[in-house]
Amino acid sequence: MVGKKMLRRRTAVTVLAVAATVGILGAKLVDIQVVRADELQKESVNAKEVSTPLLGNRGDIVDADGKVLATTIYTYTAAASPKDAIAGGREKMVEAAAKIGAITGQGGDAVVALIDGALKDNPKSQYVLIKSGMDVGTFDKLDKLPYPWLTFTKKQARSYPNGAVAGNLLGFLSQGGDEGLEASENGCLAGENGEETYQRGADGVAIPGSTVVRKQAKDGGTLKLTIDSDLQWFAEQTLAQQVSATGSKFGFVTVAEAKTGKVKAIAQWPSLDPNNIDATDPSYWRLQSLTDPREPGSTFKALTAAMLIDQGKASPTSQVLAPYQWKSGNGADLHDSGYHAPLRLTLTGVLMMSSNTGMSQLGRALSDQTRYDYMKKFGIGSPTGLPYPGDSAGELHPVKDWDDQTKYATMFGQGVSATQLQMVGAYQALANGGNRIPLSLVEGCQHPDGSVTDVPSAKQTPVVSAQAASTTLGMMESVVTQGELKKQLQIPGYRVAAKTGTAQQPDGKGGYLPSYYVSVMGVAPVDDPQYVVSVNLGFPTTITSSAAAAPLFHTIMSQVLKTYRVKPSTSSPADYPPYY
Repeated sequence: MVGKKMLRRRTAVTVLAVAATVGILGAKLVDIQVVRADELQKESVNAKEVSTPLLGNRGDIVDADGKVLATTIYTYTAAASPKDAIAGGREKMVEAAAKIGAITGQGGDAVVALIDGALKDNPKSQYVLIKSGMDVGTFDKLDKLPYPWLTFTKKQARSYPNGAVAGNLLGFLSQGGDEGLEASENGCLAGENGEETYQRGADGVAIPGSTVVRKQAKDGGTLKLTIDSDLQWFAEQTLAQQVSATGSKFGFVTVAEAKTGKVKAIAQWPSLDPNNIDATDPSYWRLQSLTDPREPGSTFKALTAAMLIDQGKASPTSQVLAPYQWKSGNGADLHDSGYHAPLRLTLTGVLMMSSNTGMSQLGRALSDQTRYDYMKKFGIGSPTGLPYPGDSAGELHPVKDWDDQTKYATMFGQGVSATQLQMVGAYQALANGGNRIPLSLVEGCQHPDGSVTDVPSAKQTPVVSAQAASTTLGMMESVVTQGELKKQLQIPGYRVAAKTGTAQQPDGKGGYLPSYYVSVMGVAPVDDPQYVVSVNLGFPTTITSSAAAAPLFHTIMSQVLKTYRVKPSTSSPADYPPYY
């Protein structure tokens, strides 16, 4: 009986103890989950929740055929928690450091030194940088190591697979600033970062299943250019060779479609490799054919000739006696580039011989305001509107500011400045039946949802009549068929219209230096204009006339006609006499 009573007593005590324990735990649970829930949740989040960005990819820049010219890659940074690395003992830490150092190329001793240095400064240190700027291959190898105290972060970087091809156009992103399309088209290219959070344990490792995406990342758009990267490469290589051969300081080549205004190549030398911007003089980082206007010289005469034809003030056979030097009687004192006896020239001959005095006499049939208005319609004195930082308007002074010298000088490309692209736009008007279409470098921006924006305008500006444009091109053919550089400029099977230019460099004091900016601009085929090509060399030393640029023009135009399989001409060149 006594045993049974004692058993019942023990059972009752146990039940009471269990009940008391459950009551205490229940009360504590209510305190945690109800009474102090908000407070404890905040403390938990503050102590363990970590927020990290979800990176939205910056969009690619591609050429007209979709070839990638600029893309986003990721670089990785490895860091360690020294306190946790040493927790398993120094021998294991040294062993781990050796494996890490072998992958990063630092060597184990260097990794050990980093961890030891951090512990020396702070025995409880939870961060030391191991390696930054790693590629994805190195990251993958490190990530497979069984060390939870080794953590990683990643960041975006830009890569330009074709190096310097279109580098000046593409530009770059850097801590010191952005350039080129990377800067001007950031609205298309830039992604939008998101955010995720995760709970981190005391050892600094993310708790599995605790990650929560707070905001989704959004990728940037794809910027599609009008550029043909193969032609761009060819233009840059050929330009570099001619700059070197002529002892020039710099050079430009631009190719544009006559009927659309799309720029197919826009080369510069020295060129920029966006992967290594420090290898290029900063003065050549930007695309100078858009940002740095210069006096165009005699390539401007074609525009003046078109104005005269359009106004009915001259014809291809209009006559003028062109001496080496001519004075207006109102202060203008003009001369041709080299001494010659008086020449009996037609307007065609003025273009062929590139006579300043001949063009000045014929050009005075137009009022100053009329010529100014035409120049504005040709795009002179206004930015091209191309999406590039620093797109220059050049310099075209109001008529009221012209003195007599400027009045005549602007007829043959002095007293006015323009970028190479402004001149290409003006010649595009001549090649397109007298209607100027805005030049374009960008086809559009395709967003991740498939929508396309930033499509350029194709609105045409009437400049001169179709008859005036066609006649001007016919007169320019004389430069190719009968001019001094005909052997360098002719392309068998094709009618080519061209105009040369040899512009002296202004000294900034109203005079000129003994150095020249030489050019050849042209259109082909004349009977069905398809392409405009402009080549420019800055201050050549071995040949100081447009003869330095003529071989380059021939090579580029020949390649363009071949590349795009342009049909040969089926008609004969215009037969306008250069002399009377």
